[in-house]
Amino acid sequence: MCGRNSLFIDQADLEARFDAEVVADGGYTPRYNIAPGDDLHIVTNEAPDEIDAYHWGLIPFWADEFEEGIINARSEAADEKRVFERAWESRPCLVPSSGFYEWKSPNGGSKQPYRIYREDDPAFAMAGLWDVWEGDDETISCVTILTTEPNDLMNSIHDRMPVVLPRDAESDWLAADSDTRKELCQPYPKDDLDAYEISTRVNNPGNDDPQVIEPLDHEQSGLGEFRSE
Repeated sequence: MCGRNSLFIDQADLEARFDAEVVADGGYTPRYNIAPGDDLHIVTNEAPDEIDAYHWGLIPFWADEFEEGIINARSEAADEKRVFERAWESRPCLVPSSGFYEWKSPNGGSKQPYRIYREDDPAFAMAGLWDVWEGDDETISCVTILTTEPNDLMNSIHDRMPVVLPRDAESDWLAADSDTRKELCQPYPKDDLDAYEISTRVNNPGNDDPQVIEPLDHEQSGLGEFRSE
C-alpha cells in the first residue's frame, strides 16, 4: 500500500527533473504530507511534457456520484479488474515523489511510520494509472498508484510497496504497450532507496511541513484507514 506521499522539490528542479512544465490550476506548492483525496502532481502519457494535478483516488467510471476513489491498485491484477480496464490499457502516468510513507506494526503493537526516499534523487517516479470520471455536473481527472511485492528494504516494513520506477524506465512506462508495462511492475531493483523512522506527526494530514520528515520520537496518535485495492 502507498497511503501517503510527499513532493517538496523546488518547482524549477521538478520541471528540470521530468523535462516537463507545471500546468496545474493553482500551480505547484511543495507538500510534505499528501493524503488520499488530495491532488497528486503527475505526468501522463498523453502530455509527457506537462505536470498536472489529479485527484488521488481513481473513481470507478460507473459511479453515479463523486467518491474518494481507489488510491492503490495491485499491479499483478490491475489488467484484470474492470475498474482499471481502460486506464491500464492506455492511461499510464508518472507520480513524482520526494518520498512516501509507510507504517510498521512491530509485534502487533502501535504503528510506527517510516519515510522511504531516494537519497541521490530529490524526486523519483512511481507508476500510476489515470482516468477521467464524468458526473452529471463535473468532470474529475483522477489517479491511482500501482503497488507490487516489497523489495529487501520494504520487506521489513510492509508487505506491499509502490512500483518505484528506475529512472531509465520512466519514459518506457509512458510509451510502452500494456504488456511491456506489466513487466516493469517489479519490486524496485536497485539499492538506492533508504528508510528511517519519523514522528507520528505524519498521521495527521494537517501537519504538512518540513518537521514531518525529521527523525523524531515514537509517539503514536492513531492512523486512519484508507481504501486500497
